Amino acid sequence: MSASEGCTDNSCDLPDSLPDIANEPHKGPNAPLNWVGMSEIELPVHMLNGKGAQIQTVARVQAYVNLTDPKSKGIHMSRLYLAVDQMLSDNVITPKLLREIVEYFVESHEGISDSAYLECRLEFFERRKSLKSDNTGWKAYKVRPIVSLRAGVLTTELSIEVPYSSTCPCSAALSRDIIQQGFQDAFGKSGSVDLEKVHEWLGTPEGISATPHSQRSIAQVRVRLSDKVEDMPISRLIDQIETALPTPVQAAVKRADEQEFARLNAANLMFCEDAARRVQAELNKDDSLDDFWIRVNHMESLHPHDAVAIVTKGVDGGYRDDPREFPH
Repeated sequence: MSASEGCTDNSCDLPDSLPDIANEPHKGPNAPLNWVGMSEIELPVHMLNGKGAQIQTVARVQAYVNLTDPKSKGIHMSRLYLAVDQMLSDNVITPKLLREIVEYFVESHEGISDSAYLECRLEFFERRKSLKSDNTGWKAYKVRPIVSLRAGVLTTELSIEVPYSSTCPCSAALSRDIIQQGFQDAFGKSGSVDLEKVHEWLGTPEGISATPHSQRSIAQVRVRLSDKVEDMPISRLIDQIETALPTPVQAAVKRADEQEFARLNAANLMFCEDAARRVQAELNKDDSLDDFWIRVNHMESLHPHDAVAIVTKGVDGGYRDDPREFPH
């Protein structure tokens, strides 16, 4: 509980006889604080999917203001919580709504705060079409809308994680070499090749005697939205990343879908460096993104460690090339 979480704003109808320690003189070290507030606030929230339909999910919220007055005992945490509860849970999440909330955070702490931060950590559910069949399936994407107000400047950000499959180009080349050796052993002495026999041989375990290794991978992307963006572009950002990395993990899968998935992996052999550059090239086309930070993680099946590549848009004063996940 904050030092000033009590009824210092006279919003509680409680007897005057109750003690209010928040109004007592502050004793002890005096210093301003960078952030004071709450984390892990759980509440239902509403969002729009790519088709404009409203969905509901659960958010875990962080809400903070700074404390500029070194002599102040603390902030009014109840004001932060009530604003989040009343404004966030009753409306569809948009950049405009989140900006209004952080502006209220500062207004409700006039004289002791001039900065605010709001983050919603949630899972965004959307039905995604299968690769070949007419089926669709639910996929959940980890998403974090973030809005901060510092020195009078509002910043709106969106972080997302998109899982995909990556197949190692080196492993693919080594597998092809083994298959070529097998073909040479099976047909090299005949002097001529019968098409039907080759076709039949390719359908046996000996025909495909090695397969390249692939692994589930995750693209972690953080973008800074321009002020003209009115809606949370989550579906569009998913589409952009999955266009750059056209081997996304699948929900509903029939045999035709699995075969297409195998074909796409073979057609999109990627080191982590390739994946990061692909996403960078795709996001560079979007002028609604003032900045972006990309980290791709290939969770190796050959090694016990991950292969990682990180790249930013490279704007002056923008995201640092920081290896930590989702840096400020």
